[in-house]
Order: sequence, then C-alpha cells, then structure tokens
Amino acid sequence: MIVLKSRREIDRMREAGRVVAEALAQAARLVEPGVCTRQIDALIEATFQQAGAEPLFKGVPGKVPFPAASCISVNEEVVHGIPGDRILRAGDLVSIDTGCRLAGWCTDSAWTFPVGPVDEPRRRLLATGRGVLELAIAEFGRKRRWSEVAARMAEEVRRSGFSLVEEFVGHGIGREMHEDPQVPNYVSPSLAEADFNLEVGLVLAIEPMVNAGGKRTETSSKDHWTVVTRDRQPSVHFEHTVALTAEGPLVLTVLPA
Repeated sequence: MIVLKSRREIDRMREAGRVVAEALAQAARLVEPGVCTRQIDALIEATFQQAGAEPLFKGVPGKVPFPAASCISVNEEVVHGIPGDRILRAGDLVSIDTGCRLAGWCTDSAWTFPVGPVDEPRRRLLATGRGVLELAIAEFGRKRRWSEVAARMAEEVRRSGFSLVEEFVGHGIGREMHEDPQVPNYVSPSLAEADFNLEVGLVLAIEPMVNAGGKRTETSSKDHWTVVTRDRQPSVHFEHTVALTAEGPLVLTVLPA
C-alpha cells in the first residue's frame, strides 16, 4: 500500500536527507587514488553517528548480513559493493550508496564519482547517469503516471547508446527504507499492473543504474552481495530521495543552498 506523506512528514524526511547528503559530501572529498573503500565507509558511518542517525544498510539481512554503512561499488560493480581493502586507482568510477534513519524517518541516496581524470567513454557514462536522474525528477512533477516517467528515462539511455539495469529498481521510502511502490526505470507489459499515479505526498527513491555495455548483471558468489555487470563493463548509479509537493518535486537528499 502506498502511504502519502504530509508536508510536516516530508520536512522531517528532509532533515534525514540532509544528513545523507552531508555523508556523501564528506565521502566525495576522500575519493582520490590511493584511498581504500573501507576508509570512505568509516567516514560515512562517523557522519551518521555524529548526527545521531542510524545507518540503514548495516545489518540488512541476506545470506550474510550487510556489514557496512554504505555500498561502495567500483567500475563493473553496479550496486551493493562491500567496502574493504580495495584501493581506488586513477580512472576508476566509484559509486557510493548510503541511507540513514533520523527521528524515525529514512532517506537514501547514491552518486558515482570519477577517481581523478577518466576517459571520454566514462565521462559520457557519468553524464548520462546524472542526466537521467535529473530528467526523472523533472518529469516526476509533470507526468500523471510513473510509467510515463520511466519511458522517458529508458528513451534517454537508449539514445545515449548505454543500457539501463532492469534487475534493480527504485522504491517508496518513509518510515522504512523500502516501502511501496516499486519504482522501475523502464517500462514493459509485465509492469503494467504495478504502475501508479503521481500524487502530492508521494516520496520515492529514484535510482537509475546505467551500464556502458549490456544490461545483464550477476551477484558475486564470494560475498553474496556485490552485483556486477555480466560483461564487466563499467556502471554508474545515481539516486535521490524526492517528494512530490504541491509546488513540484522536492529533492530531500541535498544540502541547504
């Protein structure tokens, strides 16, 4: 069941969103060659602790509980990468995905960063991922049904020559990290019954994942979490928590201007 949020509840979520945005901003300052992903995760967790926020990802159940406050995925890793001893190298792409609960409300955000200068294909991939998220947020305030937004997202990625990941989708968010509805970034006949109206009070985690090569992915049998592109081409992941208000879309996971 989709639960619409009041303006007061959206304002509370915005407070949590600012903590997530601050954590990602702090992490971004660490992204450089020679840094290991465990260091970035430790800084994110410390940012949450200082704000009195609970990291949403740590302890999420699976074959093994997720062990970190953030998912950090490098190059061909699409999502759910476990921070560890991997050292970032010049030319890498690193996706950092994290979320927190503050005063009972959750927000979730992800961003992909270049590690030093990257080549032209990777710059185009980054620009496409960012652009598709920006497009989705704008269309969220203009369309009547989510499928109309998803169709525009898919069209933009196809036009770029890249591929949208279909195994993973966005989600509603509020008191819990994952709430109804599921928020796909593409359209297909199998999704028709899950389509939904775009109404004031709807809060979504919108998160396109764009692959340089094909759309297929697989999950590592070693850690049971890390999702990689099947063709081992790089991937990018961009996500914001966004509320639909009477004035239009409101991005919650940003720092105050």
